[in-house]
Amino acid sequence: MTGFGRGEASDGARKITVEIGSVNRKQFDCNVALPRELAVLDGKLQSLIHSRISRGYIKGAVVVSAVEGGTSEPDLSQLRPQISAIRAAANALNLRDDLTAASLLAFPDALKTCLLAGGAEDIWPLLEEALSAALDRLTAMRRTEGENLKCDLLSRLDALRRIKEEIAARAPSIPLRYRETLEKRLTALLPPENPVAPELLAREVAVFADRCDISEELTRLDSHFQQADKIFKDGGACGRTLDFLCQEMFREINTTGSKANDAEIARLVIAFKTGLEAVREQVQNIE
Repeated sequence: MTGFGRGEASDGARKITVEIGSVNRKQFDCNVALPRELAVLDGKLQSLIHSRISRGYIKGAVVVSAVEGGTSEPDLSQLRPQISAIRAAANALNLRDDLTAASLLAFPDALKTCLLAGGAEDIWPLLEEALSAALDRLTAMRRTEGENLKCDLLSRLDALRRIKEEIAARAPSIPLRYRETLEKRLTALLPPENPVAPELLAREVAVFADRCDISEELTRLDSHFQQADKIFKDGGACGRTLDFLCQEMFREINTTGSKANDAEIARLVIAFKTGLEAVREQVQNIE
């Protein structure tokens, strides 16, 4: 499911901005760019995201900046060792020491501010607040999309249910039509003085009726439809469960088509499979 969220949090001196977006994917995959100094928080960040989103590809970024009107100074603890190392190298190579304040502009890493000086764990509560706000907005968009997908899937499942009812209504007449066809053929083949024995005809029809009986498959399809209805009623993450139900429905309708031995039911089975494939594609987008 798709969505986008942006969240901010500030402690008066620094501001954290989190932007995250999600697109469809069967599994959970998360890639959020963090400042290098906050890399140790990646595990916490992914755990928080996964607690809210169980399926999809999540991509985003975290930016730490000074609040407007605030002040930030170079981190001298980073500047001093770098300058000392440069001067030592210049001395070893007999180069003129011409470092000036302007020279520092060539070393952006040395000029990083003290925004993260307190350490990653110190800034985590602020990051958690901004991330939670972004997730709230992201999940709101995904929830809206989910409601639309729910309406679409319910409509498609109702259409499949109607096809199943057509199959169920036609199934009992298959042995009767087979008996009529078989009796006509035998009557045409056998001489009038030696007609087919009724008991042999009845036995053949009984064997055929048992072979083309699809009542078990139709009963299981009914059960799958009822489970799908319950899933939509209960709410929550349901993509994987619905995907499994679609697989089971395909198994039952496929067996129905191979056993029914009827051209009209074969046509209905093809229509069912076509509709079910559309449901399966849509289910891949649901969390």
